[in-house]
Amino acid sequence: MADESTNREALRWQAAFCAQSGMTIITRICTGLADAIDHTTRTGARVLNWPGDPIADALPLRLVGGVHALYRSGTAPALSPLFEDREHDPAVIAATLRAILIAHDAYLTPWLDGPPQTNEAARSGVLMSGLLALADRFRVGLGTPVRFELLEIGSSAGLNLMIDRYRFDLGGVTIGPADAPIRITPEWRGSPPPDVPLAIQSVRGVDIAPIDLSSDAAAERLMAYVWIDQHDRLERATQAIAMARADPPRLDQGDAADWIEARLAEPQPDGTARVLMHSIVWQYLPPEGQARIETAMAAAGATATPDRPLGWIAYEADRALKTHRLTIRSWPGDGVAEDLGGAHPHAAWIRWERG
Repeated sequence: MADESTNREALRWQAAFCAQSGMTIITRICTGLADAIDHTTRTGARVLNWPGDPIADALPLRLVGGVHALYRSGTAPALSPLFEDREHDPAVIAATLRAILIAHDAYLTPWLDGPPQTNEAARSGVLMSGLLALADRFRVGLGTPVRFELLEIGSSAGLNLMIDRYRFDLGGVTIGPADAPIRITPEWRGSPPPDVPLAIQSVRGVDIAPIDLSSDAAAERLMAYVWIDQHDRLERATQAIAMARADPPRLDQGDAADWIEARLAEPQPDGTARVLMHSIVWQYLPPEGQARIETAMAAAGATATPDRPLGWIAYEADRALKTHRLTIRSWPGDGVAEDLGGAHPHAAWIRWERG
């Protein structure tokens, strides 16, 4: 069980994580909040009395998302110097945030009720890198192009479910529609991924609380978790929201473990690879849910064949090292995870470490 010191330090931990990722504005906001919170507001008291693991529960991101949304609303002009990179004095930042917590307590408290809904289209570049590696494995049994049926958990607003609509340049390996509205070109570090033809037959996802982007309020909530340091992310999210509104991805509401068990029980077409994929979501699943998904995948993997293979792509945080890693598993085979490399949390760069 966490205590007040642990919960306050979680904000400093998040600041260090953001600093490592080059997000200087959000780094200062997290540090300022660590100095500003106290028991005089409901928001501060809830943070300091948080009963669970503050990092696993993404407590700092819940609070920062609310403060960022307040800035974006234009109703708290005192936040403008902080979010527009005009105020760098730690004492002034902390004092400003302390006043904001008092003045806007009723607005900020509900942001602690649920986990952040971070959905970054550029993470599709990391997932596509994993797909290329799986296509390289599966082409022996399937030929080329390898046809994929994709299943995503923790889809949020479904931006990664449009992976077949984006154009990618991954270390010189290009894939996707040439006329795609969004081009994803992360800084590539290391040798290129396999240049293997693939085709995405279907994409479907689930989220415990999916964001309905037809709602302006829901779209604004999503934008609140796109940090202001990264202008390219804000532009890309705006474009992706427009794409999703024009042609909504297939996104279900439900529990990830229930959904995966149901999808894996459905017949898998011959000549198609079925793949579970997810990005920055595993930490939000309860241990029992994680265990059920592991069990379901292992059971489905035991029946996989070369012409109906099963894959698993995970792009998740290593909290101890403050990094994010890309791994793949596949069946037939032992299903052991292969670490392909690291990536920026918002996929600004990908470091390919596969031999």
